Amino acid sequence: MKKINLAVVGATGMVGRTFLKVLEERQLPIENFYVMASSRSAGKTLTFNGKEYTVEELTEHSFDKPIDIALFSAGGSTSEKFAPIAAAHGCIVIDNSSQWRMDPEVPLIVPEVNPEDIQWHKNIIANPNCSTIQAMVALKPLDEKYKIKRVVYSTYQAVSGAGVAGWNDLENGLKGEAPKKFPHAIANNCLPHIDVFLDNGYTKEEMKMVNETRKILHNDAMRITATTVRVPVFNSHSESINVEFEKPFEMAELLETLRNAPGVVLQNDESKNEYPLATDATGHDEVYIGRIRRDESVESGVNLWVVADNIRKGAATNAVQIAEEIIKNMQ
Repeated sequence: MKKINLAVVGATGMVGRTFLKVLEERQLPIENFYVMASSRSAGKTLTFNGKEYTVEELTEHSFDKPIDIALFSAGGSTSEKFAPIAAAHGCIVIDNSSQWRMDPEVPLIVPEVNPEDIQWHKNIIANPNCSTIQAMVALKPLDEKYKIKRVVYSTYQAVSGAGVAGWNDLENGLKGEAPKKFPHAIANNCLPHIDVFLDNGYTKEEMKMVNETRKILHNDAMRITATTVRVPVFNSHSESINVEFEKPFEMAELLETLRNAPGVVLQNDESKNEYPLATDATGHDEVYIGRIRRDESVESGVNLWVVADNIRKGAATNAVQIAEEIIKNMQ
């Protein structure tokens, strides 16, 4: 396998550090490795594969050296400025921010779902929103078989999705301290408010799920609605997904379809109280699906409970999987 030069941008953040962990686990063929971040983090050291690396400050000249792939998780404004610079130097950027996701020139990729879309990249590839990624792994095989007519998302999203500040709000809130990241206390509360409110009354997070689902599944007419909720859970997002199909289905066949889908673990045994839990998903890369039952209020519908580690599969691992697909095509 061809060895590559790889950079991690935003290496000291929650997702950035997880990039390093996942890259170590999956043993990508890396020849030269670079870690970059803002001037505040420059000079810090990070350990990767048993070797210490000094964090470089990200500048306009960071990509003057040959870098094949860069994993970005440094926020939208950083990606807006530096991803085109990297791309112009021939580096393929896999960006974890929302900056490029809805750009028609930029593929939005979940490797189990639409790896073929990688082919038309112009050196920038977008990693979807964490809550969208796990939903796509669950919905793609069902869309292929039964054609999805409508989706209703209700998400229960962990505080790690809001970074270290979100994590601290829950940790400190449990001690009675006032929130700094969220508009209200997250301890003992569910906040039906992720990202900013838009003119239509939805939040930006909710519309991300709507628009990204349509783009990834190549169906601009798909009817989708979403309610996204921040819950007092440290890690791993849970989602209730209600799906209505164009075609009829048999439950046994639907279960078998999910059981055989890439990246899916079925946990669906009510007799044993077996269903996906955030604590079980944390630290893993699979998407866990359970509580599967027919929606008896429509002609052809199903309810799913979908859980995944939002920092791993919802961010770092998905990006690394995209890098793996690119490397395969470099042979």
